[in-house]
Amino acid sequence: MPRLKPVSRAEATSEVVTKTYDLLFGDRDPVAEPGTATGTTGDWWTVFANSPDILRHANQGFALYRTPDRKLDPVLRELAQTRAGWARGSQFVFSQHCKSLRGLKVSEERIAAVPNWQVADCYDARERAVLAYADCLVLQGGRTPDGVFAALRTFLDDEQILELTYITALYDMHAVMSRALRLEFDDRDDPIVEVAPPEGFSARDFLDTGRRPD
Repeated sequence: MPRLKPVSRAEATSEVVTKTYDLLFGDRDPVAEPGTATGTTGDWWTVFANSPDILRHANQGFALYRTPDRKLDPVLRELAQTRAGWARGSQFVFSQHCKSLRGLKVSEERIAAVPNWQVADCYDARERAVLAYADCLVLQGGRTPDGVFAALRTFLDDEQILELTYITALYDMHAVMSRALRLEFDDRDDPIVEVAPPEGFSARDFLDTGRRPD
């Protein structure tokens, strides 16, 4: 379950929430009857509905990057968003944007190679520069070597680079929030836990391993 309470249709009083629900869920109550067309539960939307202003702002962000006014190639955008999801460890963001890449007719080989793009030969130089920049934004907190930025400038103008930076960083934020609030496919227990030792194990034995007797 998500860590914040999902807002049912009956509890929704804001027009932005009800219109969003109508668009995604029809006349269903998405809490009582969860599910979206992409196979997610839909609780990203019902949790964000706790703050209609934040939901409105998020919706505006989605509209901004999808408008035909954008100068950035949508395939490059989606490659960066998908890589951001993978790099940040958000199964939700990664999975959703794999689907978006498929909708843009990107080959299965290129979609499958997003996690290991550094050693994949299915990307052209432009795509590799974008994937490298996505890693700089997500994995290195924005620390970007001059060589990576110079490669971007070979293919993209200032407006396109700004769009790429903003949209990738926006999806890094969505990935972080999704994990923190355990939304959608990120409602998973942390895999990093202590593994129980075998019966009869002694911490003293572990610490003394390799020591010579006095």
